Amino acid sequence: MPRYFFDIRDDGDVYPDEEGLDLADLRAAKVEAANTLAGIARDAGRFGGEHDVAIEVRTNDGLLFHAVFVLDRSRQ
Repeated sequence: MPRYFFDIRDDGDVYPDEEGLDLADLRAAKVEAANTLAGIARDAGRFGGEHDVAIEVRTNDGLLFHAVFVLDRSRQ
């Protein structure tokens, strides 16, 4: 199984994933990224304001994709 790493970019700060997860395939990595963003979105809703989070999913061979969450409250 390939090892996928989920580096988190949160409002400019970077939190690299140094351990990664062994997942069956790219689809499983996409599901993991979406679930992680959903958890972050739940927490972000409590704080108000704007919030930008991206998860950069990679293997040892390089970047595969970005998953992005943006909370923009400027249009109320």
